[in-house]
Amino acid sequence: EKVKDSMRVLLPVLLNKSHDSYDKIRAILLYIFSTNGTTQENLDKLIQNVHIESDSDMIRNWKYLDVPVISSFVAQHHKYVRRDRSKEETFQLSRWTPVIKDVMEDAIENKLDSKEWPYCSRCPPTWNGSGAV
Repeated sequence: EKVKDSMRVLLPVLLNKSHDSYDKIRAILLYIFSTNGTTQENLDKLIQNVHIESDSDMIRNWKYLDVPVISSFVAQHHKYVRRDRSKEETFQLSRWTPVIKDVMEDAIENKLDSKEWPYCSRCPPTWNGSGAV
């Protein structure tokens, strides 16, 4: 069941003094992952209220792994449009399809945007899809 107001669920966990600071960092990261980023002000308030200023780099450094920690960070980088895979057959243990699968399929079908993928060569217009280029 999807959580409607995740901040309401998160705050009692963060303000509980019996929880370790690493557990609070994990909870903040789960919140950020579930909302695809947060605002800079919201993140600063969370870090200050939970008193984890010294460990805040553990949260902020996820941006180097292309995780949208700050919402404006998402706007600066490309956001790849995902394919609808709801009708595909999945394995019992697989929950998601990595973005690289979509990228590779688009590269094979010659559908990559040349602005985002300038080093991928375009296929010649007479190419009919048979054989490797």
